[in-house]
Amino acid sequence: MTIQTETDRPENSADAVSASNWLMEARVLELDKRRQALALGGGAARIEKQHAAGKLSARERVDALLDPDSFQEQYGFARHRSTQFGMEAKDLPADGVVTGCGTISGRLVHVASQDFTVAGGAAGEVHCDKIVEMMHAAMKTGSPFVFINDSGGARIQEGIDSLAGYGRVFYHNTLLSGVVPQISLICGPCAGGATYSPALTDFIIQTRQAQMFITGPTVIKQVTGQVVSAEELGGPEAHMRTSGVVHFVADDDRHAIEICKKLLSFLPSNNLEDPPMKAVEPVVELDPSLNSILPENSRFSYDMREVIWKIVDEGDFLEVQALYAENLIVGFGRVLGRPVGIIANQPLIKAGCLDIDASDKASRFIRFCNAFNIPLVTLVDVPGFMPGVEQEYGGIIRHGAKLLFSYSAATVPKITIILRKAYGGAYVAMCAKDLGADRCAAWPTAEIAVMGAEGAVEVVFRNEIEAATDKAGKRSELIEVYRETFSTPYVAAGRRMIDNVIEPAETRRYIALALDSLRMKRDMRPAKKHGLIPL
Repeated sequence: MTIQTETDRPENSADAVSASNWLMEARVLELDKRRQALALGGGAARIEKQHAAGKLSARERVDALLDPDSFQEQYGFARHRSTQFGMEAKDLPADGVVTGCGTISGRLVHVASQDFTVAGGAAGEVHCDKIVEMMHAAMKTGSPFVFINDSGGARIQEGIDSLAGYGRVFYHNTLLSGVVPQISLICGPCAGGATYSPALTDFIIQTRQAQMFITGPTVIKQVTGQVVSAEELGGPEAHMRTSGVVHFVADDDRHAIEICKKLLSFLPSNNLEDPPMKAVEPVVELDPSLNSILPENSRFSYDMREVIWKIVDEGDFLEVQALYAENLIVGFGRVLGRPVGIIANQPLIKAGCLDIDASDKASRFIRFCNAFNIPLVTLVDVPGFMPGVEQEYGGIIRHGAKLLFSYSAATVPKITIILRKAYGGAYVAMCAKDLGADRCAAWPTAEIAVMGAEGAVEVVFRNEIEAATDKAGKRSELIEVYRETFSTPYVAAGRRMIDNVIEPAETRRYIALALDSLRMKRDMRPAKKHGLIPL
């Protein structure tokens, strides 16, 4: 029997190796060409059109979002399988959406970026499935999901397959909710059913070049006769100031990406992690400037942001929905490097009263923080719920109950500081001790009462005022009596409704110590499928 040696085998001959190398080089050249075609998306002319409109391309957005050289694209060569309306001849690079994973400040994220240069970013079956795959991966790896929207809507040529794809995206938005942070960037058109995916995510950042609406101006005019521009209907100002749909407004794509990065810096990657700590010196100095921040007359207003800036590290506060329901402030900051969610009344607007929009704004923010293990710090200066027929007809009872429910259901550390007014049901709704606050402190200026002294004397001392010769003088005298008796923190402190009365200068130190002592907090609740928030 003849035994063939290694050198006798044709595949190991020099000619065979040379042929193999040539074949690999040819295949690599083909791969490079395909990659270049993917990188161009809908072509150089369409990318230039994006730039002329003040927008980045889909891939430029991904590159700006992620750490250099960290992006690993997935499903880049995916193709649609539609054959109707001439679709079988159409090549849509990446099927109009760039998907993959990478890192932001070294932390893993999954991303989907719609490409408006490819068929207007229209979403078809494969397009949607690519997005869903990124959601699956985000859930599997416990990493945030960032969705950059720039699409004309459903791909009409694919009919109901496109609608089914949207359904899968919405379903997975819901699966990810409360498991990993979801952030939507609206960098172009976002219309029809496509708007519901951003609405199901945790935060929406809209650029000034983008519009978002269910039905556009043309349809509205046909159906209702109302005339409105796309900007008036779905621009960032409309959604920030009026609808409350968006959380941040960005000047352009790069600004939106910077907001996204900063937002993620406060958040854990998933619901099983604590928020990322930042290394700082563990020293908290007293801040005497807080002692003079309140006006002498409690009827006068002040800017609550000035208090917040003095409490958080280096005055770094990321306000959420800054121009919506401005009578209440919510946002993220750090205290000794530990991220916190801050909820505060704003006396400059509507005297800091709680109304429908403020209740909704606070409730959603509280529930997000609770889902992702972010402690809550509440700063209280609230004269009550906003009175009025419009508020009552609008359902202030139901909306206000959302705030009560959200605070009560939250199991993260809850710290409440009462600065000045804390009246009636609004005092309780702003995370009072009896609503589950772990620490509740008051400044010496705090007025904790069923209602303000001016209103209370009209009820309690009505007969005395009517019988007085000098009604105005008697009323002023009784207001002071009521205020000295009830509108102080010491009555509440005596009944253990607050833990302590503190000097304003001590506020940051008080919060820092409370956060440290509560870091291992465990709060057991009754077993149930879920509570029924009054939606």
